[in-house]
Amino acid sequence: MKKLVLIAMLLLGMCSSVFAGPKDDAMSVIEKWAKAFNDSDVDGIVSLYAPDALFFGTGSQTLVTKTEDVRKYFEQALLTNKPKSASLGEHSILVLSDSAVVVTGLDSAGGTRDGKPYATVGRTSFVVAKRDGAWKIVHFHRSAKPS
Repeated sequence: MKKLVLIAMLLLGMCSSVFAGPKDDAMSVIEKWAKAFNDSDVDGIVSLYAPDALFFGTGSQTLVTKTEDVRKYFEQALLTNKPKSASLGEHSILVLSDSAVVVTGLDSAGGTRDGKPYATVGRTSFVVAKRDGAWKIVHFHRSAKPS
């Protein structure tokens, strides 16, 4: 009986991932992004980007188009003034196809600067696309919310 219950649980787990749609798949990537950001996990966050991703971080002076430059950005952003935090707040999701999703909304980001905590609200857009069977961030933009 225990084996039967275990097999049923495994099958249900496999089925739920099969039935996850593009919206859920894209949001899973963004949840991983937030966790990596909050953990200051540079390798983890960079691994979520496609090799040809287009990237405009809050502090970007130019459009970033190379993985090594995305890495440099997050090394600077995440490894200083720790701890860091980011969370997606009010947002909308637009499913473009079975393999492309746009998520845009407001976020909250924070950290510590000169020993004092700070927080900012920003406007964030992600385009997440399925590439070679894996969902990756292919476009990212964040800017400060005007006051």
